[in-house]
Amino acid sequence: MKKFFGEFREFISRGNVFDFAIGVVVGGAFTAIITSLVTNIITPFIGLILGGIDFSTLVIGSGEATIKYGLFLESIVNFIIISFVIFLAVKMMNKLRSLKPQKTEAEESIVTTEELLTEIRDLLAKK
Repeated sequence: MKKFFGEFREFISRGNVFDFAIGVVVGGAFTAIITSLVTNIITPFIGLILGGIDFSTLVIGSGEATIKYGLFLESIVNFIIISFVIFLAVKMMNKLRSLKPQKTEAEESIVTTEELLTEIRDLLAKK
């Protein structure tokens, strides 16, 4: 059991796990902001342009069943905005990666002392 918790502690203490956790929290907050933007600003504005339509009240009813297609339209707008922002973020990250200087063949062919010592050790071990 100690080994399990030790491995778990090692996994949790890695930087990428913390980065992921921060990303989830920020993503949740970002989603809440976009939902508020769409619900409180964009759809009322679109509704105003279309003659005062309130998207949250757009429903199709049949007996006790109601289909709230206005809320579904708001969700589609949420999705499009969030997807667009993620697209821009990925595009920006790719651009930043491409600006990173690439190693030349000469730099890649430079062998470190550690690599040479490892190779010598392996050759001696074969004898």
